[in-house]
Amino acid sequence: MADMPSSASLPADSHDLIRIRGARVNNLRDVSVELPKRRLTVFTGVSGSGKSSLVFGTVAAESQRLINETYSSFVQGFMPTLARPDVDVLDGITTAIIVDQERIGGNPRSTVGTLTDANAMLRILFSKIATPHVGGPNAFSFNTPTVRGGGAIKVDRGAQSKALKKTFEVLGGMCPRCEGMGNVSDIDLTEIYDADLSLAAGSLKVPGYSMDGWYGRLYGGSGYFDMDKPVGQFTKRELDDLLYREPTKIKVDGINLTYEGVIPRITKSMLSKDIDSVQPHIRAFIERAVTATACPECDGTRLADHARNARIDGVNIADACRMQITDLHDWVVGLDEPTVAPLLDNLGATLSSFVEIGLGYLSLERPTGTLSGGEAQRTKMIRHLGSSLTDITYIFDEPTVGLHPHDIARMNTLLLRLRDKGNTVLVVEHKPETIAIADHVVDLGPRAGSLGGQICFEGTVEGLTSADTLTGRHLHDRARLKDEVRSASGAIEIRGASTNNLQDVDVDLPLGVLAVITGVAGSGKSSLIHGSMPKDADVVVIDQSAIRGSRRSNPATYTGLLDPIRKAFAKANGVKPALFSPNSEGACPTCKGAGVIYTDLATMAGVATPCDVCEGKRFDAAVLEYQLGGRDISEVLQMSVDEATAFFGEGDARIPAAHKILLRLSDVGLDYLKVGQPLTTLSGGERQRIKLATAMAEKAQVYVLDEPTTGLHLADVEQLLGLLDRLVDGGKSVIVIEHHQAVMAHADWIIDIGPGAGQDGGRVVFEGTPRDLVTARSTLTGEHLAAYVGASISG
Repeated sequence: MADMPSSASLPADSHDLIRIRGARVNNLRDVSVELPKRRLTVFTGVSGSGKSSLVFGTVAAESQRLINETYSSFVQGFMPTLARPDVDVLDGITTAIIVDQERIGGNPRSTVGTLTDANAMLRILFSKIATPHVGGPNAFSFNTPTVRGGGAIKVDRGAQSKALKKTFEVLGGMCPRCEGMGNVSDIDLTEIYDADLSLAAGSLKVPGYSMDGWYGRLYGGSGYFDMDKPVGQFTKRELDDLLYREPTKIKVDGINLTYEGVIPRITKSMLSKDIDSVQPHIRAFIERAVTATACPECDGTRLADHARNARIDGVNIADACRMQITDLHDWVVGLDEPTVAPLLDNLGATLSSFVEIGLGYLSLERPTGTLSGGEAQRTKMIRHLGSSLTDITYIFDEPTVGLHPHDIARMNTLLLRLRDKGNTVLVVEHKPETIAIADHVVDLGPRAGSLGGQICFEGTVEGLTSADTLTGRHLHDRARLKDEVRSASGAIEIRGASTNNLQDVDVDLPLGVLAVITGVAGSGKSSLIHGSMPKDADVVVIDQSAIRGSRRSNPATYTGLLDPIRKAFAKANGVKPALFSPNSEGACPTCKGAGVIYTDLATMAGVATPCDVCEGKRFDAAVLEYQLGGRDISEVLQMSVDEATAFFGEGDARIPAAHKILLRLSDVGLDYLKVGQPLTTLSGGERQRIKLATAMAEKAQVYVLDEPTTGLHLADVEQLLGLLDRLVDGGKSVIVIEHHQAVMAHADWIIDIGPGAGQDGGRVVFEGTPRDLVTARSTLTGEHLAAYVGASISG
């Protein structure tokens, strides 16, 4: 046998770098960098500096595009078409697997079990060994209805055809009452009408149902009831006509109209719409009037009787899905069934991955739409942990989001395990704990937006510590405990909270201060604040839900900034405001206000070319002749927030309403952003802060922020804390759900939920000042906060 050549002599072994030359995606400015393969590389920099543009928009996008091109044109026709990133050279890339923070779709039929295939394995398990035997795996699926049918068929036998009557049944596991949803909607009639008032006096509480206009004419002319009689005194027939009558043709004052009961009418006009798409006052009404209760037939399990009656050792599939995953894992491992041993091994391995990744507190029946960004990202990791693939590039977008400091060490171990299997791991991250484990660090900046997009540092963590970059200077920052804390001016009382895993919690949320709710992931923080807050509390919630918007949306349209600007332009020039919107009458007729012309090339990536007529300005040439303060509308949209603040703050272009919105954008650290920049080009941290700036305009007294440090650099966190201080000093109350120790140290009051996750949590384990928490060190949070503030404990 011939001797094998030494590894050093093989050309294949020289490809140990991912080489990027001249990357210009979004705000990247001809970036060139070499990334070592089979190492853990962390990308740092302020939010908006270009990290995601380099990692996701360049490396991941090109890997995905090249993989897609290996399929036939027919298959590519069913796949998203991707353009080649704007980069001169991209060499040495491998197959990329992206584990991002995108929320998993809120489809009510999607659960943790269906997403990770754990449910599919459970269904097979129960179909094989459960007693009594009721059918195949579909008999245990809450997404499969039972189907029955019958009829005559013709069977050819020799020269004759014989008619036979046949019936069939396909057994599914869906509960017929709730159609596999687990709950049934009920309308609270006390939110529809006031029983003490007559219709003429305004009994109906439905938005828009005023008796002064068309509805008064319709209801008064119907003849079904007395308009001056209190609704509470209606007969059964009259109340049924008011609420439930099917569409009926009637004649009022000689005009043919259609009368319909209030419930079917609002069901079609309001309740059937996506709640996120309706106006705020309609949404508030829907949330008050519609109550979802567990299906009385299946008790919320979504499953039909036969699926609930089949059991393994006394446990049915609904019981298994309701178990905390740690308990379900122990149950599965304890089953001694040699006939299905391979299935039990696979299911046990999947469930142990949940426990390993810190999600053992979930249950398989948990709807995916209720998972936080961090939980969703870790759930996506499940399928990769046991994979035998090597030489893959794994790309993570802030994998520590939503993690308590106690959980971050566990996440770090998983990232290192993926690397040690021979994979390249690229991580976009802000947390010092994760930056510390990197083999290689790439720091982008120096600032954000047009002031970023450059490599400020490349090398080891030790080198970054001594580097004169924003990240290097802040890497070892430690917040100090405050010498004096504010005193509460009142409290929101929560009594007997039992949402999800909360264990009959009583707690007072202090007002007039900065209060932080903390605890390990899954301990019950969000359940306490989002699920148990009194309905009459004057609260604005800024959560982690995604910003809705297309490539036509921008900060000016999202925040409402464009409205006063359009009106000011219209008033100054004596024309209609609609002319100053690229989505309305002022749009360039050639590109329809998009600024670019899109050419569809079927299976190849479409091409977007700047519009030749408006040169990308999006407006009709006639509109650009109108000016305000010496600038046309397209020039205004090209301004940064900083420039626009000065422009609209004084002189001929002074617009107080616009100036106020721009100041809020500056307050959240977005002064570099162009007011007309498409929302689709913004980073996650920038979108989070735009939501915060918009919510600050609402006139509530209490702001609830759900992990506002998501996507924020260490330097940005300082600015956020300054903003929260200004809100509290201005008379507002701020409640923050947060894991970041800098926010905890800055709080006036801390409520720690725990001590563990899932059924091991759900209790208040500490209430008091940060200094008291550090001194006591009685909880996991206290231990980590004490370690974080270090020598500053003494003040």
